[in-house]
Parts: sequence; C-alpha cells; structure tokens
Amino acid sequence: MRSHLEFRSVELIDSSESVDSPAGETVARLLAEALPRYGFQIEGVAPEDWGWRLLVANERFPLWIGCGRYLEYADGHLCFIEPSTRYVRRWFRRIPTETVVERLATALEESISQCGKAQALRWWTDTEIGTT
Repeated sequence: MRSHLEFRSVELIDSSESVDSPAGETVARLLAEALPRYGFQIEGVAPEDWGWRLLVANERFPLWIGCGRYLEYADGHLCFIEPSTRYVRRWFRRIPTETVVERLATALEESISQCGKAQALRWWTDTEIGTT
C-alpha cells in the first residue's frame, strides 16, 4: 500500500525554515489547496515537532498526511499518509483503510507532480516503511 512519498525540490523548501521551526509548511499548504479538487476535505493544517500535518476529513477512521524534510538529500521532502496499514481497529472492529488511502495516495502524487516544482518522486516499499 502506498503511504510514503519521497521527492526532491529546492523550490518547495520553506524560506522561513530554521532549527526552531518545523519543515514542510510549503508542501502542506500546497496540498491543502490541491486535495479538495480530488474530493478530499481538509479540516486543518498544523505544525508538529517533526513537520506539518494535514487533517483529512474521513468518517470511518482518522486520516492525515504528514509533510516534512527528507534529510537524505539537501532538497529532499517526505509526505506520509496515516494510517499506513491496511486495517485499523476501532471498538474491537477491524476497519479496512486501503481503498481510501490508495485514493488519497493518487491525489497526493498527482498534486505534487502537477505543481511543476518537484522531481524524483518515489513511493517507499512496505519493507522501507517497516509494514511487512
């Protein structure tokens, strides 16, 4: 299941980025504007200690995208969808996530690709994520 998208872009690095501020705001704001065109309602964009989080409206389970820097490269970025597992548990029930997460992954990839400022897009494998 696609949940972690790595890409490179100098243009999407936050100009105000510093040691004291979380990275990823530019990408998070870009996605907050783009994802509603794919039918996803964004409930909020908030800083975290590791980057920025977009809360995505979803009735069946909590759904969000994290945006931050990928320090493997000087111009690296990483967006990840949570949940990143095929099922979540709520009230002793197993709820499938794959259909919604895959639809969001497609919208995420298209939004980043179509902004014209990113290259070298690559989805991490389940092994890289650690979900196997």
